[in-house]
Amino acid sequence: MFEKRPSPHSLQAVTGGVFVPPVKAGLYDRKREHDACGVGFIADLKGRKSHQIIEDAISILENLEHRGAVGAEPTAGDGAGILIQIPHDFLKEECAALKIKLPKPGQYAVGHLFMPHDERLAAHCERVWARIVRDEGLELLGFRTVPVDNSALPAIVRETEPMHRQIFIGRPKDMEDTAAFERKLFLIRKIVSNAIHNAYKGRDIGHYTVSLSSRTLVYKGMFLSNQVKGYYKDLSNPNMSSALALVHQRFSTNTFPSWKLAHPYRMVAHNGEINTLRGNVNWMAARQASVASPKWGDDIEKLWPISYEGQSDTACFDNALEFLVMGGYSLAHAAMMLIPEAWAGHESMDGKRKAFYEYHACLMEPWDGPAAMAFTDGRQIGATLDRNGLRPARYLVTKDDLVIMSSESGVLPIEEERIARKWRLQPGKMLLIDMEQGRIVSDDELKNDLASRNPYEKWLKQTQIQVSDLPLPKKPSRKKANVSLLDLQQAFGYTQESLKFLMTPMVLSGQEAIGSMGTDTPISALSNKPKLLHTYFKQNFAQVTNPPIDPIREEIVMSLVSFIGPRPNLLDLEGTSKVKRLEVNEPILTNEDLERIRQIGQVQDNQFHAITLDITYPADKGASGMSWALDVVCAEAEEAVRSKDYNIVILSDRGTARTGLRSRRCWPPAPCITT
Repeated sequence: MFEKRPSPHSLQAVTGGVFVPPVKAGLYDRKREHDACGVGFIADLKGRKSHQIIEDAISILENLEHRGAVGAEPTAGDGAGILIQIPHDFLKEECAALKIKLPKPGQYAVGHLFMPHDERLAAHCERVWARIVRDEGLELLGFRTVPVDNSALPAIVRETEPMHRQIFIGRPKDMEDTAAFERKLFLIRKIVSNAIHNAYKGRDIGHYTVSLSSRTLVYKGMFLSNQVKGYYKDLSNPNMSSALALVHQRFSTNTFPSWKLAHPYRMVAHNGEINTLRGNVNWMAARQASVASPKWGDDIEKLWPISYEGQSDTACFDNALEFLVMGGYSLAHAAMMLIPEAWAGHESMDGKRKAFYEYHACLMEPWDGPAAMAFTDGRQIGATLDRNGLRPARYLVTKDDLVIMSSESGVLPIEEERIARKWRLQPGKMLLIDMEQGRIVSDDELKNDLASRNPYEKWLKQTQIQVSDLPLPKKPSRKKANVSLLDLQQAFGYTQESLKFLMTPMVLSGQEAIGSMGTDTPISALSNKPKLLHTYFKQNFAQVTNPPIDPIREEIVMSLVSFIGPRPNLLDLEGTSKVKRLEVNEPILTNEDLERIRQIGQVQDNQFHAITLDITYPADKGASGMSWALDVVCAEAEEAVRSKDYNIVILSDRGTARTGLRSRRCWPPAPCITT
């Protein structure tokens, strides 16, 4: 149908259907065409399945090879893969030869499993699957070994190669809801994963669920893009068909390459990085205690943890997106929660849409960073770009209803006369193809519809408390320390350098001093001089260079709004939560704002009560005293929260003095602690 490119190793210009490879000129040399990950998809708007979709997707993948990383051995890649709809006709024929009878499409699920080559371990994993599928009320139809050809893989990749098995699970006849079936499959996958993980005490034995769904199937591994089709023999079978295909070529910037960290994941493929990953994962874990949903009931306890240690940023994002979708959010709704567009400084944004984003900002922190995220659930496929637009994504629509999206244009040869529309994905915008409706849902239509479904402005008024609106106490509850300014400056680490080069320019001109983001100053662990605690740590930055961003220069795409206190139920889709949300406009509090929060319990009907804990300790106890001090502070904070009398803990160092802690006369405190 389409002419193949002469070479998959570089992008080529398209002129009248003829491909002309770029020539070396100036500083340009196509031998150095290596960038971030490459992502792309192709979909038939009308949902028509064909093998050509898979062939075209593989061509897109091969033409993204320049975006993938290659090891010291030139045939060792960081990872590549393809996600497709379940090819029923192909699987029915293959399973018939194995005496496995598949029901109608949608009445069964297929999973791709990475399994250990050790026969005993693999057999144990399959027994675990069989037991848990049975215990959860579903039917195990059988297993199939996926045929592969690893002759093109180097020895270093073959050493870590898993065994590939497909599992087939039948849907109960009384389960009419496909979403309920998908939730049950999600639950089974989590239970199996935890069971195997616990059985081997956390050791990685090589078991991993690549995908498990009644809609989609994933083939991936530690390949170069041009090795995927040759490795998985299934992909060359003309009976294998799909109406969509999502592909990815990996450049592992955050983690080492491995089979299970290749893309696509179960719902997403990603070009870029999530810079806020550690905080996002921690908040997901912290919310486990407050998450509840009638869709899950008591089974929700079996889902934890949502993300595991050692996963990449994309894997964690995929876990979060899948959890939200299984919890009842639509695919687009969940994606908007995780990667919201810039709304706080957007003066022309519709009030309903702004209220939508502001309401969800407390439910879920944005997964921020330079990112182009493609996602699918097998019925819809789409992509969204980070609010700064720091990753490229271009798409085109043909007159015969094909949609092609990729990290760049030209990944598939399409004659100009066939193209109906082409454009780029813009910052914070979303492209969504709904194959059940047979159309592209525009960004405005999609977001206006979601923002209008619930009264988010009303819900905000019921739960929102602005710190700036709280009454200012007439008298501060804490006295100032009776210590000289010089002593306090020394205690808090001010130096002549910081006063001269940082503080003075800010006072005189209102501007920050010019400095380097990529400082190579040795960490304080290498120094024998006393240092502040924060100097022992390094700030995390994306390993791929990005332009400098700060909330002053980029006010329109950044928000400093922060939340204090407990978070509401993440899966509360009906706005029934009565949990109040305490908001501050920026993370740095003034003394007045801190006093408002300290005495917030005096304001009626706000659900907030604050306790202040002294974090100073005797200076003459030196470093050994800090361990006791930390234990005391942790114990006091935990007891304050467990008592349910307080939900805001303020850690105060205002007791700083020459002697350190002034409120206790003995240390360690165990023999004479008082309350």
